[in-house]
Amino acid sequence: MTNNDVARSLRYTFDFNDFTMIEIIKSAGETVDRELVANWLKRDDDPEFEEMYDKELATFLNGFIILKRGKKDGEVPVAEKRLNNNIIFRKLKIALNFKDEDILEILSSADRNISKHELSAFFRKPGQAQFRPCKDQILRNFLKGLQEKYRPTVTEKGD
Repeated sequence: MTNNDVARSLRYTFDFNDFTMIEIIKSAGETVDRELVANWLKRDDDPEFEEMYDKELATFLNGFIILKRGKKDGEVPVAEKRLNNNIIFRKLKIALNFKDEDILEILSSADRNISKHELSAFFRKPGQAQFRPCKDQILRNFLKGLQEKYRPTVTEKGD
C-alpha cells in the first residue's frame, strides 16, 4: 500500500475534507496548503498527483492521534522519516485507542482472521524474535474493516 492509499482510506472512512486534513497536519506541527493535500488524494494516474512521503504521512498520523486522543503536554511528537506498515498500524491503534480484541474484530469483519499472537507480533520491536512485518494485505484489510465500522454502507430496503 502506498502512503497515498492510507491517507485516502482514512479520509474517506472518517469523512475528512481538505480543510480538516490541513488542520490535522497543522496540529502535528507542519503546514501544508490545500493544493498539496488535494494532489495527494488524486488518483495515481492523474497528472497533478503528488506522492505522499513517509514523513508527511507520519505527520498526518501524529495529527490523527492528537485529534482522536487529545494533545499531550510537552512537545509535539516528531514525525518518522521512514514508515512501514507496522508503524502505520501502531499509530492507528493508538489513535483509535484500540485493544487487541478490537483490532481482531475489525479484521474479522473484513474476512481476515488472525490470532492474537500473530497480531501482537506486528507491535513488537523489530529486533525481537517474535516480531513479524505487517504485510500490505493485513493493513488493507484493517483499513477496510475500519471503513465498515465507521462508515457503513447504507443498504436499500426492499419492502
